[in-house]
Amino acid sequence: MSTEHHWITTPLTADLLRGALELERTAHGLLPHRLPARARAQCADPQLAMAESQPSGVRLALRTRATAIELDTLPTKRRYAGAPPRPDGVYDLIVDGRPAGRGSVTGGNTLTVDMAAGTAEHRPGPVGTLRFTGLPGTLKDVEIWLPHNETTELVALRTDAPVEPVPDRGRRVWLHHGSSISHGSDAASPTATWPALAASLAGVDLINLGLSGSALLDPFTARALRDTPADLISLKIGINLVNTDLMRLRAFAPAVHGFLDLIREKRPTTPLLVVSPLYCPLHEDTPGPTVPDLAGLGAGRLRFRAAGDPAERAAGKLTLSVVREELARIVRQRAADDPHLHYLDGRDLYGEADHAELPLPDGLHPDTETHRRIGERFAARAFAPAGPFGAAQPSDHCPTARENTCSSVVRTSES
Repeated sequence: MSTEHHWITTPLTADLLRGALELERTAHGLLPHRLPARARAQCADPQLAMAESQPSGVRLALRTRATAIELDTLPTKRRYAGAPPRPDGVYDLIVDGRPAGRGSVTGGNTLTVDMAAGTAEHRPGPVGTLRFTGLPGTLKDVEIWLPHNETTELVALRTDAPVEPVPDRGRRVWLHHGSSISHGSDAASPTATWPALAASLAGVDLINLGLSGSALLDPFTARALRDTPADLISLKIGINLVNTDLMRLRAFAPAVHGFLDLIREKRPTTPLLVVSPLYCPLHEDTPGPTVPDLAGLGAGRLRFRAAGDPAERAAGKLTLSVVREELARIVRQRAADDPHLHYLDGRDLYGEADHAELPLPDGLHPDTETHRRIGERFAARAFAPAGPFGAAQPSDHCPTARENTCSSVVRTSES
């Protein structure tokens, strides 16, 4: 730890965090979760456990005159057997709404995944320190966005001036759920994910429940969405159902209805936007499952391929084109009684022409440039004055939604 500043240690508490649904007290500090304990207890899938503990959209939000900030964290870094090491997770510093720095934390735990064997090995490692210096000494809003793709335990916060929670700025809260693309897969940093970009452009506070590989219409996820105070809700549905080959057409439509029904139990008039899958040639007309193409893994090139057969559509296997058609039909049917329910075709965010210009590097996930395009288009369509999120102020808005964005629903649990 540096000694050139007179450090003040501030306890890490829920009112200094945005974007998490729960904090778990660990042996080292606090672990942000993006699903509550009740939801986590209903599914033992290690993919879901990893995804929801990676703090996409989670950030510290401070009001301070500090010119230097140190944050001790214990990251868990993923490695893939046979592949070169992945880069360390990135922390983004935002000061008064503008990018002001970027950093990483070395050390930490290591999770080594063997995709061929389907196994994972966890090795403990040391706590590391993130440091930002040279900040202006004026009173300012400071956000530190945690790595979107690296589980991060928060250990200690030090500054050279007192800090307090950022006061309510009256911004609407946008709650979004989706797959690894919404989670931010392959984006360069946490504020470069498409939901973070769209939220910044629209001037709203983001709670990102994008769960890599885990947007599977699980009822516990719908209940988490239902119980989280928010002004606006969006759901990006489809790609994970195809690439896990989880269900057939017969189960899909009732599952979508049930997911929407659960949300509407407490949010009957909140603007709710259903977004169908982006364009992805891999599964437009070919069912899943999706499997890794391991041939290029040793050279650091991970790609995916579709293991299904187009002929299996006749037996009810899902493809992206089938999912889009069903989602459009379901929303059209329900909107007759639910004027606050809306539909957006994912190809309006990233379509065939976009793929020709900006192909998906691994066959599934967009790069940073494509995340930017998707975020800009979502903001332009969803948050336009006449769009589904234009100027809506839902009658069932929970007043606590604006109290420190989401800290009103963060619950600290002892482990």
